[in-house]
Parts: sequence; C-alpha cells; structure tokens
Amino acid sequence: MKIESFNENLDFNEKKIVTKVLLETSFSKEIRILLKQGQMMKEHKAPFPIIVHIIDGQIDFGVQGNVHPLKKGDIITLDANIPHDLTALQDSIVRLTLSKLDTSERVEKVVSDS
Repeated sequence: MKIESFNENLDFNEKKIVTKVLLETSFSKEIRILLKQGQMMKEHKAPFPIIVHIIDGQIDFGVQGNVHPLKKGDIITLDANIPHDLTALQDSIVRLTLSKLDTSERVEKVVSDS
C-alpha cells in the first residue's frame, strides 16, 4: 500500500508543465500534471485508453477539433489513439491515469515538445 496526495508539494513552474508519477499499481500509472494558466499540451495521442480527472482548476480539453471545458471535479475517458490537447484556463492540477503498459516517458516527451 502507498499513500500519495495530488494536492501537496505543488511545484508549479512558469516556464514548463510539471509532471510527476505519484503511484504505480499492477494495472495503472497515476500521474499529476501541473499547468499554469495559459500553458498547453499540444495535440498528441495515447497508445492505450486514458482517464483525465481535474483535481483543481479549469482546462479546455480538445478532442478531434471539439473543445470540452473541464472544471474541478470533472473526469473524462478517452480511447486509445484519439488526438487530444489541453489548455489551462486557470492554474490546474490534472490527474492522468495511464495503462500500466504505457510509459510516463511518453507523457514527458509530449510536455517537453509543447
């Protein structure tokens, strides 16, 4: 058993999006993404289904040309290989659930390329 918090030790960065793997289980990886207002993750795809949960803040979640405004408490699922992007409308804490088969390095590459 491991206990982590999405709301503690927040280290927002004005220059770049901050990601951290908080938990790895036998079936998933739980990643915290910290976005300052105005920061965005450019369009990308995940090789497996994902879940995106807004812990705090507000983002625009773009999916294939449609923008879905998401606010604190909202959660959305997305199938594999669907192009999507994120733009922070406020400072935001985002929980990303990945398949255990996916890699956190892939997420880091998307963030660094954004």
